[in-house]
Amino acid sequence: MILPDRRDPRLVTIRRGGSLTDADHRLLALWAADCAEHVLPLFEGAEPTDLRPRHAVEAARAWVEGGLPMMASRASGGHAMGAARPLQGAPRFAAYAAGQAACVPHVPEHDLGAAAYAIRAVQAAAPRGQDAAAGIAERDWQRARLPQHLEGLVLEDQRRRNAICWQVFGD
Repeated sequence: MILPDRRDPRLVTIRRGGSLTDADHRLLALWAADCAEHVLPLFEGAEPTDLRPRHAVEAARAWVEGGLPMMASRASGGHAMGAARPLQGAPRFAAYAAGQAACVPHVPEHDLGAAAYAIRAVQAAAPRGQDAAAGIAERDWQRARLPQHLEGLVLEDQRRRNAICWQVFGD
């Protein structure tokens, strides 16, 4: 999931020189929040008193509604990622998913970070030998919630980033 040197202008907002509309930026933020919220119980089960990831998901949604500045949502994402750092496995990945979701208002491409960490969370939580199936089921759940007119863009971005990872890390 490494970001390319050159960003896809379709994932850069119009006001920053790209072609992504504000409405589509908000839809990507909502999708990322949905992906993160879907696995949030994996974090909350391990750390029930730590509300930072929950607040990060709420921050992304509040930004979409216009009730929170982008920088406040981004900061909330950083706090959620801070909650992840001392953990391992599913709780860690779920907190990272929430952190990535809260950063989508800053950089739309964090949407795939939220989705990827959510997939890693369910894979880590799955019984031995069922991690691949759990990941596929989570991926399918996520794709079913992608706004239809953005599906091609998001999936193309995912393929492009996976290819970059393959080039960097090889086999």
